[in-house]
Amino acid sequence: MKTPLRALIFDLDDTLLVDEEVSQETLKAVAAHVGASSQLKQEAFATTVRVVAKRHWQEGPCHPFCHAIGISAMECLWGNFLGESEKLHALRAWALQYREQVFQEVLEDQKVSSQELEKKSKECAALFVQERRARQRLFPDVAPLLQELSQQYHLGLLTNGAPDLQREKLAPSGLEKFFSVVIISGEHGIGKPKPVIFEKMLEQLGVTASEVIMIGNSLERDIAGARAAGIRSVWIDLGDAKEKSDVQPDFRITELSELLPILREERN
Repeated sequence: MKTPLRALIFDLDDTLLVDEEVSQETLKAVAAHVGASSQLKQEAFATTVRVVAKRHWQEGPCHPFCHAIGISAMECLWGNFLGESEKLHALRAWALQYREQVFQEVLEDQKVSSQELEKKSKECAALFVQERRARQRLFPDVAPLLQELSQQYHLGLLTNGAPDLQREKLAPSGLEKFFSVVIISGEHGIGKPKPVIFEKMLEQLGVTASEVIMIGNSLERDIAGARAAGIRSVWIDLGDAKEKSDVQPDFRITELSELLPILREERN
């Protein structure tokens, strides 16, 4: 006999909230600010920033902590990283330098004069923070979908990242009211795909692994982690060719509206 489906666990970034696309829009806005007038030049600027940012992030002293709880190179360009832990204190101090270093290296590549370099780097770093916050948005129809699902299932939100940044993303969205449980990796010092963080969610939801489905966009973190914890999974395939993986989800969709038929089938 099939175990009844009682709960759903959702990822946040690029599952409910638009993340990568918003970051790209923000980078192009910064590019326009420094004189990249064409779409092609803006795309090239954005690509360069991503490459430089990832390299500095990977080589930086806070990388082990960021990797463990899922703080990305792009998030380090705009997060406040508030909190009392020593690791957050260190990240907060480092991130301020990191932002200016990233844009300074990119602007040097763009042949900005040495006289203007420091000023322009600071401007770009500040503009990225401002624009990234202003552009945050949900995927279409997320709120109505969660409203409907919350009438039928216990909903949990399981997201990697810094506690203050993830809650900052969540607060204006109005989504938190739909979730019985919200777990942010940075509040526990461990993130997806570690099975223990999924097990914490199961415990707080009061369900077993067979009674829940995980929905997320990352094969390596959401889907692999769910499988390791014995949880069925729905992968939201956003067409991101960067993520190559042998991890196999139980179901694949390309947008959240496709979730409902799967849930109806699983309930029958």
